Amino acid sequence: MKVPNSINVYRRKIMHFITKNIGSSQTEPEFDANTKIEINKVLIIRPNHRLGNQLLLTPIVQEVIDTFPNCKVDLFVKGGVAYPVFENFKEIDNIFQLPKKPFNHLFKYVKCWISIKRKHYDLVINGDKNSSSGRLLTQISNANYKVFGDVNESIQLKYGDYEHIAKYPVYNLRYYLTKIGYKENDTDVPVLNIKLNDSEVLQGKKILKDIVKNDKKTICIYTNATGNKCYSEEWWNTFYLRLKNEYENKFNIIEMLPIENISKINFKATHFYSKDIREMGAIIRNASVFIAADNGVMHLASASLTPTIGFFSVTNENIYAPYGNKSIALNTNESNIDDWFVSIQNILN
Repeated sequence: MKVPNSINVYRRKIMHFITKNIGSSQTEPEFDANTKIEINKVLIIRPNHRLGNQLLLTPIVQEVIDTFPNCKVDLFVKGGVAYPVFENFKEIDNIFQLPKKPFNHLFKYVKCWISIKRKHYDLVINGDKNSSSGRLLTQISNANYKVFGDVNESIQLKYGDYEHIAKYPVYNLRYYLTKIGYKENDTDVPVLNIKLNDSEVLQGKKILKDIVKNDKKTICIYTNATGNKCYSEEWWNTFYLRLKNEYENKFNIIEMLPIENISKINFKATHFYSKDIREMGAIIRNASVFIAADNGVMHLASASLTPTIGFFSVTNENIYAPYGNKSIALNTNESNIDDWFVSIQNILN
């Protein structure tokens, strides 16, 4: 049974209205200096099926692992993309997978919720403060400590990047932990990371070499995106022509194709296609820079630890910008093509 988008919109609005205050009246956790707090079992909730949102979860997962080295982590997600994303995270114990279309799989959907209620955790973290189901799951979970995700005012005052969707859960957890006796942590927030292993990176290098058939360094572009985040063919052709004029003699310029196997530059560049997330990441890892509009594959490039340039025109770069490893977000409404190529050159230097 296919549920119309209009019904889904109303469903989300109703759920948000019902759950928006869950956890907002949560009292500060009580701390007893005479009691040793042990965190061995953690649940992180992010029920969204999109690739980008699962990749944006990797920093809070890594933060938990760094803070509690002996803990086991369960994930509550939607769809199956979390499996390849977290394949090399040995600390992940269970992945509870909500079906992408709940109304088509009601029994499985309800079973996932019940399974959370039956398990006991030391700590539960809602990975997205705006997720209605995430807040509700955190509320009903059986746990000693619960982090609902609302950003404390002191965090907003202290960190200029608190808006970022991958960073505020980390800042929020750190603040919460100081309230139960943990020392304040002021280290850099972990970057997105799918933890490619050496053999994956080596295989990615081999595949890339087979594509370009030379020893030059490589610039990789990705011209697709969803909805109004996608730039036009005219925009991409103008950008690609400038890229060729600037760098064709010194670098390979290749295009990674989306699952739809389309190209906004009409396949003018050497291109490759893969449906394997980790293989895609391994190829990107061997590039000097990855350039794309804001989309899930942009976050995959960032999580592959390759310098990533993300173009933004409709979404908020303060929330979704790639970061770490010299990555940068460029708002194309507030800059021009000359500015973009200065940024590219800064990364390639």
